[in-house]
Amino acid sequence: MGLIFKDRLHDDFGTWPLAYIPYGGADFGEIAAVGLAVGDGDDSAFYNAWVAAADRLAGDAQRLADQGRRTSARELFLRASCFYGVSYHPLFGKPVDPRLVAAFRKQMDAFNKGLALRDPPVEPQRIPFERTSLPACFIPAVGHESAVRPLLICTNGYDATITDMFFASAVAATARGYHCLIFDGPGQGEMLVEHGMTLRPDWETVIKAVVDFALTLPLVDPARIALTGWSLGGHLAPRAASGEHRLAACIADPGLWSMTSGMRAFCEKLGLPAEAAANPADMEQPLLDKMWQAISADRKLRWTIIQRGFWANGAENLREFLRCIASFTLDGRAELIRCPTLITHAEADPLASSAQELFDALRCPKTLVRFTSAEGAGTHCEMMNRSAVNRRVADWLDEVLGS
Repeated sequence: MGLIFKDRLHDDFGTWPLAYIPYGGADFGEIAAVGLAVGDGDDSAFYNAWVAAADRLAGDAQRLADQGRRTSARELFLRASCFYGVSYHPLFGKPVDPRLVAAFRKQMDAFNKGLALRDPPVEPQRIPFERTSLPACFIPAVGHESAVRPLLICTNGYDATITDMFFASAVAATARGYHCLIFDGPGQGEMLVEHGMTLRPDWETVIKAVVDFALTLPLVDPARIALTGWSLGGHLAPRAASGEHRLAACIADPGLWSMTSGMRAFCEKLGLPAEAAANPADMEQPLLDKMWQAISADRKLRWTIIQRGFWANGAENLREFLRCIASFTLDGRAELIRCPTLITHAEADPLASSAQELFDALRCPKTLVRFTSAEGAGTHCEMMNRSAVNRRVADWLDEVLGS
């Protein structure tokens, strides 16, 4: 597929909502129109174009709400939340850009207004967690709004938020009869943007608090609670399942053994010695400097590691970042997972390179589902055919949970 946005990094971010078209997050023409508005512009132009489109949608939604047209207003508020969420990705990094904070707040305001127009209304909730709380939404299954049903907990990855998880998984799951609980954990969404709380490897601690909260909800079947994670969540979800044994099922999309596997491949590509590639955080300073130069010279790598990675992990320099991510591993953990687990593998997704390794290490009931480029689902998290993974995950959950 050709570029919709002229800048390749802008195209990576700007085409995310293509995955959400079946679920009300956008339409193709709207995305293309934003691409035209950005044109040859920089990150500020990208931000301004998406925010302008989101402001228009939110304004239309409010006018329709004032007229009592709840369905149309709900749809447009939710779509506006998606557009605000796309706008600020190129602005990631420390110190936090005030424009990012402003767009994030508009994003969540529009999202909450949209959910409040559902029948029954969905209100934002808080999950008690250590000395703070995590933002969450419990979204009941369509047609089963007052019934006890299985619950699907959705956990994000590196740079997505509650609204992404809503469009990427929750809309499809609730249509298939599953209640959904979506939330921002440490290093994600509100917890990072508003509170500066960074990622942590012990996701079983996070999910323990989420399951504790879920068990207080009267509509949740306590014996049928499943956890799904996408992108980095494909590591966080199985890590959580290795220590939280109240889960009845786990989905990793894609299965990701560690955060350092990709970094090792990068070291090897740079021609660094094998011992340095095996333990990047401990490499000698001249080799680290070579890595830094390569990262700084590449726009996408600079965003991925310096802007996003440093910020989300609370790192101040490359060595500190490498030490932070080294703790995100399933070494000694994969064999502790007890619940049935589904691992996805999209053939053109670099993050899926360790999916087979994870699958082979599992000692629980397990399923590996492959997605191909021929079916339009070969890219990261099957973003160009998101409905394919949602359909297969729901079918698997129906069988595993007896839904």
